[in-house]
Amino acid sequence: MKATRQLALDLRHRPALGREDFLVAPSNELAVAWIDRWPQWPAQALAVYGPPGSGKTHLCQVWRHSSGAVAVDAAALRQHEPPALLGDATACVVEAVAEVLEREPEVARRLLHLHNMMLERGGYLLVSDRLPPARWICPLADLRSRLSGMQAVALSEPDEALVQAVLVKLFSDRQLTVTPEVIQFLAPRIDRSLDAARSIVSAIDNRALAAKRQITVPLARLVLSEVGDGRHQESQEDNRN
Repeated sequence: MKATRQLALDLRHRPALGREDFLVAPSNELAVAWIDRWPQWPAQALAVYGPPGSGKTHLCQVWRHSSGAVAVDAAALRQHEPPALLGDATACVVEAVAEVLEREPEVARRLLHLHNMMLERGGYLLVSDRLPPARWICPLADLRSRLSGMQAVALSEPDEALVQAVLVKLFSDRQLTVTPEVIQFLAPRIDRSLDAARSIVSAIDNRALAAKRQITVPLARLVLSEVGDGRHQESQEDNRN
């Protein structure tokens, strides 16, 4: 029996781009509520921010899927002017540009142009990064003003319940059968990020396939030791299991 049938996790599922599901939990529910509220946003621009692995990119994909938004990042802004990037789009997602604005004024100029184009079209802009836009270091006063006035909503580090739910889903996506004991063993021992969950599930899958072994707690412990993803040292009780 799969862990998805054995672990009762009170987390709602929502469709996302492709075959993924976005799991709603206290760490992200406010940001999800804002995304659900579109296009009834009080302003045309919204920022979501949070630590790596908190689900920002995935949530942006959810919004892209519902809004038809085009995606823009720092690399795109280095190469193209906003009219070429946007075409006739009335929705745009901008991700991971904060770190380059201070040292790349041309990217800042193009971001300002892009922001203004969206507003002029009556369109919508969603931006995401680690910090809220009001804390981005930017050389352009006009852009700083727009960023400072942007509605911003935080995603926090996933709690252990969400990490467990993500692990269950990732194993299920790979059609792998695991017990609740494996999930409960892994969740407190990996970084609390969705990226860490993806990495450890992939590593366990590869190891089980190569060794032709079932996925068990001893196998999970072995993979953790190999990839160095342990969050803290195992207790003596764990070592006796």
